[in-house]
Amino acid sequence: MYEAMVKSRELESRIKTIYFEGKTPVFNMAKGPIPGEMHLSMGQEPCAVGVCAHLRPTDFVTATHRPHHVAVAKGVDLRKMAAEIFGKKTGLSRGLGGHMHLFDAAVNFSCSGIIGEGIAPAVGAAMAARIQGRDDVAVSFMGEGATNQGQFHEALNLAALWKAPVVFIIEDNAYGISVCKAESTSVASNADRAAAYGIPGVFVPGNDPDAIHAAAGEAIARARAGDGPTLIELETHRLEGHFVGDTVEYRPVEERERLAELDPIQLFRSRLIGDGHEASELDALDAEAVRLADDAISFARNSEYPALEEAFAHVFG
Repeated sequence: MYEAMVKSRELESRIKTIYFEGKTPVFNMAKGPIPGEMHLSMGQEPCAVGVCAHLRPTDFVTATHRPHHVAVAKGVDLRKMAAEIFGKKTGLSRGLGGHMHLFDAAVNFSCSGIIGEGIAPAVGAAMAARIQGRDDVAVSFMGEGATNQGQFHEALNLAALWKAPVVFIIEDNAYGISVCKAESTSVASNADRAAAYGIPGVFVPGNDPDAIHAAAGEAIARARAGDGPTLIELETHRLEGHFVGDTVEYRPVEERERLAELDPIQLFRSRLIGDGHEASELDALDAEAVRLADDAISFARNSEYPALEEAFAHVFG
């Protein structure tokens, strides 16, 4: 889990730096080698690794517009992922999807820029596995804001009714763009919503990889056994703004200052060392993460863009 966390962090650290190329001194989102919005998952890495540690390549995962940590934890090809982010033809979708639309059929991973879009497809993937006689499961990651979308309730209702082998993961980072959860959601804990559908609801505080691993393991085992879905709400922290360039003025100063103390990688590293792991062992994982991230970025930068005429391919007229 630590290895996947640092791999995601190293890749995103490079993406954050490169994103500003060509966008200064006047910020223009359309400029530079990575145009458009960029949503980083720094701080939310425990949510991905704690869940995906239990999954097989044949299990399905749908993620959000903030997907990099989940993609890395699920085993998405790092080079192809970086190339997709750069819009290159060696990317997962030949550069046509970008960072919010990463698809890797080799490990059954997908994500979407639409809020809550992956919830219902995860239920469909779970039911497909059952119909085909496989014990594969589906996992749908979502932000806390997605729980206020109609499809969240429709999907949970059908999943519960059909006992679909699916696990719903809410990454609660307390903010939907610039609106805090208390100003948008009528319940203090979204895990409580599970009761309305007769399924287990679990809240995991502390952004703790080990606690997330334990809760996810139980839910995934339950789904594989045919006992139906589980809703898991994970307290997590978004260390960056909603998007790169977000000044985060909507968060109180003391709250922003406290975030630096909550970096889950540093906290997990300290725990591992306290549990008897050698610092040199973790240093080796850090160094490998640096190597892999540098390699992926180099591959992406050196790849070619798709031909202009491809803009008119793969679309409906």
